[in-house]
This record gives sequence, structure tokens and C-alpha cells, in this order.
Amino acid sequence: MLFVVTGPPAAGKSSWIEAHAGPEDIVIDLDRITIALTGPGAPHWNHGELQQRVAQRARYAAIDEATQHLDRLDVYLIHTMPSPKAMAKYKRLEARVITVDPGESTVMARIQAMRSPAMQRVATRWYRARRGARPSGMPQASRSW
Repeated sequence: MLFVVTGPPAAGKSSWIEAHAGPEDIVIDLDRITIALTGPGAPHWNHGELQQRVAQRARYAAIDEATQHLDRLDVYLIHTMPSPKAMAKYKRLEARVITVDPGESTVMARIQAMRSPAMQRVATRWYRARRGARPSGMPQASRSW
């Protein structure tokens, strides 16, 4: 099965996956991929533009390959703001979409404490898009911070 885990930056998407994925499952997380591709001491967030570009290409390749094996393994994919085209693909793949959202004030506080200020813009965009969309379920907190 494909699990698409969505939500704003610093919502707890990775934490949700850590609580649900098993050791045999595939986890496709751009932050984890970037860390794997960069040298010792690289930041866990706030990666450089070129590092992100290389990691993004690896992410696309991982998605293409992993989704060909959904009959034999579970795939957990973090996708903060999937486009309508991506959502259509996930629907064709019969994905289960999980939204992790502990609330805008919590997210903004986490970004202030742990992430670059640029992530505030991403979170603001996520919440604006969400307010314009139909509600699809209850917000879900990842864990107590």
C-alpha cells in the first residue's frame, strides 16, 4: 500500500511515519534523502539549492521504482503539497492520504524554533490552500512537543 503523508512543514510527518512504518517498508522523505546524499555534518533541514535539486531527482526515481512494488511492500511518501496531477496519480495507485496537522500556531512555533524562516512561507501557503479546500477529516497531531 502507498501512504502519502501530507501536511505543513514541521507538522510531524516524519514522526508519523516513524510511528507507523516497519523496517521492511520504503520511506521516501526528501529531508532523509538529502541527508543521505550530503557529507558529514550537513544540516537536517535548510539544505542548499544544489543539494535539494539532486535529492529531488533521487526522490522522483525512488517514487517511480517503489510504486511498481506496492503489491509486495508498503511505501510511505512525504508530499507536503501535492498538486492535483500528483493527487490523481496517488488516487490511481489507491493511496491512503494521511494529513498531519497539529494546528497553525503549533507549526509556526516549531518552524521558529527549528527551521529556516523560508518555511513560514511554505506553511502559510499550505494553510491558505487548505482553507480553500473542502475539509477532509480531523487534524492529527503527531506527538506532544
